[in-house]
Amino acid sequence: MNLLDFLIPAAQAQTAGAAPAGGGSPLLTFLPMIGLLVVMYFLMIRPQMKRQKEHRAMLDKLSRGDEVITSGGIAGVVSEVGDNFITIEVADNVRVRVQKGAVGNVLPKGTLKSA
Repeated sequence: MNLLDFLIPAAQAQTAGAAPAGGGSPLLTFLPMIGLLVVMYFLMIRPQMKRQKEHRAMLDKLSRGDEVITSGGIAGVVSEVGDNFITIEVADNVRVRVQKGAVGNVLPKGTLKSA
């Protein structure tokens, strides 16, 4: 007895009119993989790229006086804007310098005063 006899029962191996073992098209072999990549692009990659583009546009529009929340949860008013860093005033005469990329959201004007 051979090892393949345990793995492939004789009844399944003897199908009538079956195609030869190597007769499948290479395109049909890779079609499910290609389909999976297309679905993954539209469900995961494309939305993430869109969010990154919107975040970059928001950071480019930051100006003095904007009310922001950082990704760490610090809320304050932008007092200075540099190329890579911004200074946020979190209380009277208390300023924190953070990277621009740490800004999570820009709040509507007057949000911090009402809270």
